[in-house]
Amino acid sequence: MSIEHQQLPGDIWLPDIHHTPSPNQNQRPDRLPVSLLVIHNISLPPGVFGGEAVEALFQNRLDPAAHPFFAEIANLRVSSHLFIRRDGTAQQFVALNRRAWHAGQSCFAGQPECNDYAIGIELEGTDDLPFTAAQYTRLIQLTRQIQASYPLITRQRIVGHSDIAPGRKTDPGPQFAWDDFLRHC
Repeated sequence: MSIEHQQLPGDIWLPDIHHTPSPNQNQRPDRLPVSLLVIHNISLPPGVFGGEAVEALFQNRLDPAAHPFFAEIANLRVSSHLFIRRDGTAQQFVALNRRAWHAGQSCFAGQPECNDYAIGIELEGTDDLPFTAAQYTRLIQLTRQIQASYPLITRQRIVGHSDIAPGRKTDPGPQFAWDDFLRHC
């Protein structure tokens, strides 16, 4: 097991959730407190739900021969802190106190490099399909747990990937029920 896969002292892993460590993470800079929550969507291949492709992508073991789209993305080194499937089942890939590689080139309120101070949650889905009630229930639960550990993440600091990378990203998309979700945060 490489150092990237070892749980280090002080790492924050949520209880009662499946832990699937990703090597695509590193230490956050000391200068910035965790203060932003970013909501994403993902499905692999696009529009296909279920399976292990997202997990494989986040662990650098996506088979480029398994689908034509996978050949385009197999060399990406990306991750997210959490992933919520359509049935509400969640996985954690990166300890909350560490930097997951989910936001890419990004900026929030004039502050660049959102990965340095953000937690990323991926919802299994697409921009053009509604998310499930089970996903919202789990997302609300996880958001509240995160806010308990990171009180700087207020409802005003919960954003979509499209908000921090406009023109480059569109997720979680117009089907995400922001008002209903934020009412619980």
